[in-house]
Amino acid sequence: MRVLHVETGRHLYGGALQVLFLLRGLQNEPGRHILVCPQGSAIAQAAKQEDLPVHEVPLRGELDARLAPRLARLARHYGSDLIHVHSRRGADVWGGLAGRLAGVPAILSRRVDNPETRLGGLKYRLYQRVITISAGIGEVLRRAGVAEDKLALVHSAVDTDVYTPRNERAWLREEFGLAREATVIGMVAQLIPRKGHDTLLSAIPPIIARHPQTRFLLFGQGPLAAALHAALDKQGLREHVQLTGFRNDLERILPCLDLVVHPAYREGLGVALLQAAACGVPIVAARAGGIPEIVHDGINGRLIAPGAVEELVEAVDALLTQPALAKAYGRQGREIAKERFSIQAMVAGNLAVYRDVLDGF
Repeated sequence: MRVLHVETGRHLYGGALQVLFLLRGLQNEPGRHILVCPQGSAIAQAAKQEDLPVHEVPLRGELDARLAPRLARLARHYGSDLIHVHSRRGADVWGGLAGRLAGVPAILSRRVDNPETRLGGLKYRLYQRVITISAGIGEVLRRAGVAEDKLALVHSAVDTDVYTPRNERAWLREEFGLAREATVIGMVAQLIPRKGHDTLLSAIPPIIARHPQTRFLLFGQGPLAAALHAALDKQGLREHVQLTGFRNDLERILPCLDLVVHPAYREGLGVALLQAAACGVPIVAARAGGIPEIVHDGINGRLIAPGAVEELVEAVDALLTQPALAKAYGRQGREIAKERFSIQAMVAGNLAVYRDVLDGF
């Protein structure tokens, strides 16, 4: 089996990491799997460091129509049996067209739960299968008119050997200049509107009123950074909240947190939540998109309605006042991550889709 994998993102965010997980696992399978990605991108560098087959291409943004014929030529050059497009925005059209041009089937992975218009949904006709990383995304596509037999569910994965419980609480507090006795709550997300930072900022003052020793670390980068800094100044929250920017050592940071919150309005699945669960950290998150497939209310965390500030306050308060319950949630979260979101299961799921598509093409 020879597959051309297409990832046009330049940063090593959650989706790109999933592509690396998949490529690693596929190296042990018969055939040849090649990653096509932008020149100089973070995923290209990471793949080359692991000696994974990479073909870098010049790319002028999401609307670069040259990508379709270029991918078709590469598919013919490498003798690819199918094309697997891991990106959205532009590539979700060009990759499907490339399959038509090369005369091979194409598969698209859909990682976000953004609503799709009926017109926008037409692009899925270019694909023999659309892999969704959560059942929630599948529902979005059904509403857009994508046929049931075109959809396949394969959850994202977490490396539970890397993301594992450890006790470095003193290191974390020193790293971020926090008191040793501080209770630390983290949020890991791009700084964009749909992640719900506004909900968290509204909930922080009442949480602090009940638990004055609590401190918040917000990990991530994005276009809302300046607005969030201004909001912290306006609300007088600088003493209690830090915007840390992007960190590449989350496997060390997450286990040291007392709680992870994620009040997103929309979420495809939530790789950061998988990582937190694998580290044995209890979670309070919004009941949005694929989040309930990771966070099971009353088992490994608490779920709230998107935008529900008071629910967020009460859920956080409940776990901070019941440390034994929080620890139990953390233990259950790691079991869920190991049993349902392993890399092996994700690789096997994608392989099953490949075989099914090739058998029917």
